[in-house]
Parts: sequence; C-alpha cells; structure tokens
Amino acid sequence: MMDRRRAIAAAVAALALLAAGWFLFGGWFVSGPLEKDSTFVVSTGDSLNAVAERLEKERMISSARTFSLRARLFGGGSPIKVGEFLIPAGASASKILAIIQSDDVIRRLVTIPEGMPSIMVRDRLMAQPHLVGDIAIPAEGSVLPDSYDFERGESREAVLRRMQTAMSTTLAEAWAKRAPGSVVRTPQETVVLASIVEKETGKPSERRMVAGLYSNRVRKGMLLQADPTIIYPITQGKPLGRRIRQSEIQAVNGYNTYTMTGLPQGPITNPGKASIEAVLNPAKTQALYMVADGTGGHQFSATLEQHNAAVEKWFAIRRARGEM
Repeated sequence: MMDRRRAIAAAVAALALLAAGWFLFGGWFVSGPLEKDSTFVVSTGDSLNAVAERLEKERMISSARTFSLRARLFGGGSPIKVGEFLIPAGASASKILAIIQSDDVIRRLVTIPEGMPSIMVRDRLMAQPHLVGDIAIPAEGSVLPDSYDFERGESREAVLRRMQTAMSTTLAEAWAKRAPGSVVRTPQETVVLASIVEKETGKPSERRMVAGLYSNRVRKGMLLQADPTIIYPITQGKPLGRRIRQSEIQAVNGYNTYTMTGLPQGPITNPGKASIEAVLNPAKTQALYMVADGTGGHQFSATLEQHNAAVEKWFAIRRARGEM
C-alpha cells in the first residue's frame, strides 16, 4: 500500500512539475493581451523589472512578475535596448522581449528642404516633440538639406551635428571634383555662391545656368544684384512677405549685392548638394542677365539689350495676368 501511495505522490509531483513547466514555457509563446499595434519606450537605466511593470501597466503582458521570470529563464541573456519599439497586437511575451532586445528601434524623420535658412532649421528641430534639449541657431550654410532619421529621446544637438557633418562631407567631396577655373576660391565661397543660386531659382534644370551667370559677373567685377541678398539681413532668410523697398535696395551692408561687388560676407541660406555642384561645375555661358519668363523659370541674356527685351516681355505677361 505504501509503495502505491508513493507512486501516486510521485506521479502527482511529476504532473505538477509538468504543469509548472508548461505554464512557464508554454505561456511564454501564447498570444498576449495587446489589442492593437502600439509603441513602447525603453529609457536609459531601465531594469528588466521596471520594463515588465510598464508592459503590464500598458496591457501588453498579463503579469510583470511572470514576464521577468520567463525572460530570465528563456530570454537568452541578451540585454534590453534603449529606444522606442513597435509592439504588434497580440504579441507574445517571447516576441515582446525579442523586440526590445533587438536594434529594431523606431526611426523618425526630420526633413530640411533645400534653401531653408538656419533660423528656420532651428525652428524645425525645436518643433520636433520627440527630440530633447535646446540648440542655438546654427551657422548659416553649415547644414546640408536632406531627410535625417532620429530616435525618440535623442538630443537636438546630436541631430544637428549629423546635418553639419553631412554638409562638411558633401562640400569636401564636391570641392575635390571642381571644374578647372571655377570662380570660387575656397569651399566657404562655394557655399556662399551656392546659397544665392539656391534662392534665385526653384527649377533644378537651371541651377548650372544660374551658377554660370553669377560666375561671369564675379569674374567681370559686376554687381551680382541678387534680390535674396537684400532680404537676408532683414529677415535672416525668412520670407519677407512684401515687396522690397527702394531704401532696402540701396542699403549698404555685408550682404546687399546691389551696393557691393563680389560675394556677400556669408551664405544667405543652406544650399543643397545640387546647387553646390552647380557652382563648382557651372554651365559655360555668356549670360550676364536673367529675368522671369512666366513659366517658373528664367530668360537668360548675354547683353543688356537682350535683357531689356526679355524684361519687357515679362512685364507684358504680368500685365496680362493683372499683376501690374
């Protein structure tokens, strides 16, 4: 009788052990309670227990205690990573741990368009709610327009450094491939002239032609007479929102190319890669003048007589539109 009782007790113990094992192991892989895809953030310094408690609070797992236990038994020993992660609906505890142990963090984008001045670059970075920290207005022309990814909780300073490193790298590569006889003498002059090209045409096909025109004017010692250089000291590159005044055209400062020859004292915006390359490999042209042609582009002229005729044509277009 005693042997039978012992056998029954052993069987019960084995079944209990098997049930416990199934509870721990099998429950690790069953679907979890999360009803819809959600994001989850692991912050610097978070422990596994702290993460488990937040997972339970956000209804991604059923029990923080069993999650922590199972993670230590079956999690493979890899550390959890810092970042923001996407957790799919119904994810098992095993799946959730694998996600937060991976490098598959959510990447967000901030886009700096070509020709965005630095004062607006700062505004855009400061407006990103998932970035942290303050930044000063970066040096004009130091940021390469492009789309940059970042993680939630990353510093604005770190993202800005990537933008400036991208500009330095792009400028160095373009400078090394510059055409012989380029009018700009330094990489910094390249950025200055490229910033004018960027602001003077929104038509990509015109960039090299505009660069060629301004290169010709620099060589001849002519006034560049680029309207955006009048506006920059007034607004730091933001839209003026009105017509330029005669007094502003006549203003003497380090930027106004209507009252000074040569390049401005610095860039007037952040030029894109294409404008930089256009300045370093401009179109071979005799053009010295340009005026809008009514299609979003410009009419280029080599002589003042040709230019005056193009201006009259532009005025006729504006009169027909009721703009004059």
